[in-house]
Amino acid sequence: MSDVRWGAHPAGDGMWQFGLWAPDVKSAQVELDGTRLSARSAPDGWWHLSAPAHAGQHYMWVLDGAAYPDPAARAQAGDVHAASVLVDPAYNWQAQWRGRSIPEAVIYELHVGTFTAQGTFAAAAEELPRLRELGVTMIELMPLAQFEGDRGWGYDGVLPYAPHPAYGSPDDMRAFIDAAHAHGIGVLLDVVYNHFGPSGNYLGAWCPSFFHPERASPWGAGIAFETPAARAYFIANAQHWLEEYQLDGLRLDAVHAIEDHSPTHFLDELGKQIRARAYDRPIHLVTEDERNLTRYFTPQAPYDATWNDDWHHAVHCLLTGEDESYYAPFAHDPVGDIATALADGYVEQGQPRVNGDAHPRGEPSAQLPGTAFVNFLGNHDQVGNRARGERLHQLVDDGHAYRVMTALTLLAPFTPMLFMGDEFLTSAPFQFFVDFTGDLAEAVRKGRAQEFARFSSFGGAVPDPVSARTFRDSKIGRPETQAQRDHLEFVTHLLTLRARHVTPLLARVPSPEATVDRRDDLIDVCWSFAPGTIHMRGAFGPNAAFVPHPDPALLLTDGSSPFALSATFSPE
Repeated sequence: MSDVRWGAHPAGDGMWQFGLWAPDVKSAQVELDGTRLSARSAPDGWWHLSAPAHAGQHYMWVLDGAAYPDPAARAQAGDVHAASVLVDPAYNWQAQWRGRSIPEAVIYELHVGTFTAQGTFAAAAEELPRLRELGVTMIELMPLAQFEGDRGWGYDGVLPYAPHPAYGSPDDMRAFIDAAHAHGIGVLLDVVYNHFGPSGNYLGAWCPSFFHPERASPWGAGIAFETPAARAYFIANAQHWLEEYQLDGLRLDAVHAIEDHSPTHFLDELGKQIRARAYDRPIHLVTEDERNLTRYFTPQAPYDATWNDDWHHAVHCLLTGEDESYYAPFAHDPVGDIATALADGYVEQGQPRVNGDAHPRGEPSAQLPGTAFVNFLGNHDQVGNRARGERLHQLVDDGHAYRVMTALTLLAPFTPMLFMGDEFLTSAPFQFFVDFTGDLAEAVRKGRAQEFARFSSFGGAVPDPVSARTFRDSKIGRPETQAQRDHLEFVTHLLTLRARHVTPLLARVPSPEATVDRRDDLIDVCWSFAPGTIHMRGAFGPNAAFVPHPDPALLLTDGSSPFALSATFSPE
């Protein structure tokens, strides 16, 4: 492959280099502030141009006479259909930052647009002191790649290199990351490499070779990952975020939807190339993968952790009694599934499951580090993909039961994650919202309504995903009631216990030996580390004879609830 790179880059002495892979076109030009300059062809379908330019100038690629934004644009002059803008990657970083380790990780997933009333990077930066005080050590930003309109979740991005302008400029994003680092908080970014959004993706118009003609993901045209230039587009994107924005890692969305039949799978090459680069801080790679595979998270593998939906599903079924769709296998014996997850990480490890799929999913996982499993009670998917976007605490009648499961999730020696607002029991839902117009908007409305028509537990009127009100209703606000302030104090206490007792043990022994004893609704679990132990005993229903550990560091009991938990850390 040619050494030409995707995008526009400063080359020194006032010169910029422009690169594009377009094997299906006959001519290519760069229109720079209205002047068209001819690009030269290079081997393997690449086009390139070197020209005097400066940051802030507008440009477009003109391919066979038609003008398009740069698919690797760092910013846009307007929406996703507008001209692209040259962006200087240089930034005056202030924080003296050396990163955080995975054993230290307490992840906080947030959507920039609904995290604050203003919905900007600058407003989010104002909230960093409270996240630090809460005990958060890593923020995970939902996708920022520019998409159609102003509001959306981010998974419909079409310009993966450009931060969505409704949140602020590229330098505003860098300032947020710099401020987070100054508060001791790392920043991960959710990236989507399995598809492009439905509006503003012009790659297919002039570069059909980027896509596989016989392949499709659930969300769009299948990408030809066997093609070196397509692989390079996404690998360079990952490096772009890590290097030009000083991020601490990436969360890769739905990697099970990345179909690649190359001798070396795209995920392996991506991980290998990132690990081969010299960074001045730890870089963390997290996946979302419904297959429950294990090979990516062994000590020799390039990935650190994966979202563990199994934990969420088991707890959700226990607390709500829901049993439809993907909850069905976890509704049969949720206490047993929780015991399995406490021992092994995954619940579904390839074994047959009552009410499960005909083809069981997963692989045995007990050998993996506990830190490889990101456990949570809610995230954008599990909340936002309900018809009305209810959070788990809004579905549970027994508030004490929710407290017990919160404590278990945050104190167990896995990697905990909070979804924004859950730390104080926000009254806001997190609903699905977009800013599409015309036929696309109507298609989203109809699809959303049809999706939930068959779910009784998810039923009811579906908020209009195109309405600005649906977006506004999802803003989390701030603690207002005493119950909200009490829960915030409770979560802060739990994370203080975690930092004091759990993190030091995981830093020494990331793979503790787990012993789990389950009797009816009672679970006794002991994680043995070389320098100490973590012992928890939990009652998760009426059939538990709960007797707490002597002198526990944490004891949660309530006479009106069958749920209880005690936790002991040794040595103190």
